[in-house]
Amino acid sequence: MGVFVFLPLVLPLTAWPIARLAEQHLHPRTATRLLTGVAAVMAACSTLCLGLVMVVGTAQLPGNPLPDGWSDPEVREAVPYDEVVGKAAIPALCAVLVACGRTLWRHRRVHRRARRALAGLRETAVAVLPDDAPYAYALPGGRRDRVVVSTALLDCLEPAERRALFAHERAHLAARHHRFLLAVRLAARANPFLRPLRTAVSYTAERWADEDAAQAVGSRRTVARAIGKAALASRSTPEAVLAGFAAAGPVPRRVAALLGPAPAARRWPPLFTSVGVAAWGAAAGAAVSAMSSANSAVTMVLILRAATPL
Repeated sequence: MGVFVFLPLVLPLTAWPIARLAEQHLHPRTATRLLTGVAAVMAACSTLCLGLVMVVGTAQLPGNPLPDGWSDPEVREAVPYDEVVGKAAIPALCAVLVACGRTLWRHRRVHRRARRALAGLRETAVAVLPDDAPYAYALPGGRRDRVVVSTALLDCLEPAERRALFAHERAHLAARHHRFLLAVRLAARANPFLRPLRTAVSYTAERWADEDAAQAVGSRRTVARAIGKAALASRSTPEAVLAGFAAAGPVPRRVAALLGPAPAARRWPPLFTSVGVAAWGAAAGAAVSAMSSANSAVTMVLILRAATPL
C-alpha cells in the first residue's frame, strides 16, 4: 500500500476551493448535493484508511485477540512508519467513532425534545407555539413532518411574509434537508478537513429553501424581506440541529442573493470556469480517495489472508 494508504486522510483538502465557489456560482440545490456527496465519500474513505492502519497497530499490542500472523514483518511493511502510525491510528479511530456517535445521539435527542414540546397539540402540518421567543423550524419524522413556528415570529411578519416563511420550511421538509445536514456533520466529525464543506452545506441548504419559497410565493423580494425581519427578531432557532428560517448562513448574503436574479438551474458547471475547475477537482479528489481506499483495503485483505494460518 505504501504512502497511498494515507491519501484519503489529506485529499479532503482538494474540496476546499469548491466550498466557497459553490456557494457563489452554483444553484443551491446542485451545490448542496455536490458538497454533501463529496463530503460523504471522503469521510468514508478516510475512516476506512484509519481502520486499515489500525489493524497493523492493534496486531502489535500484547494480548490482542488478532491472529499472530497479522503482526509479522511482511504485514507491517505494508504501512510506512507502522510502529508510530499504526498505534496512533487506534485512538484516532476511537475518537472518530465517539464523535460520530455523539453527533447521532444529539441529533436524536434534539428531535425527541422537539417532539415532546408538541405533545398534546393536534397533528397538523403547522404547529404554532405560544412563545415570546421568535423562531421557526422544520421538524421531520414522526407520524408526519411539521413546521413549528412561534407566535412571536408570526407577529413580526405581514401575511405575505408568513406565506414565505411556511413555504421556506416546507421546502426544507420536501427536499429532506435534514439528511444533507446530518451527513455533512458526520463527515466533519470523521475528518476535520471537511469542516468547510459542512459550513457551506448549512448555507446552501438554506439558500435552496429560499429559492423554492420564492418560486412558491412568486416574489423573491417578499422572501428576502421576511428573512430580514426574522433575522432582526431572532439570531437563531431553539436548536442548531434543526433547519431554521433565519439561521444557518450569513443572512445578509441570503437577502442579497434573493434581491438579485434567480440562479441558473444547470446541474453541473462548465469545465473552463473557476467553479468548474473547482468542482471537477473536488470530484477527482473524491474519486482518487475512493480508489486509493479500495486499493488499500483489497491489498490489506490479501496480505492478512496470506499471513493468517489455516
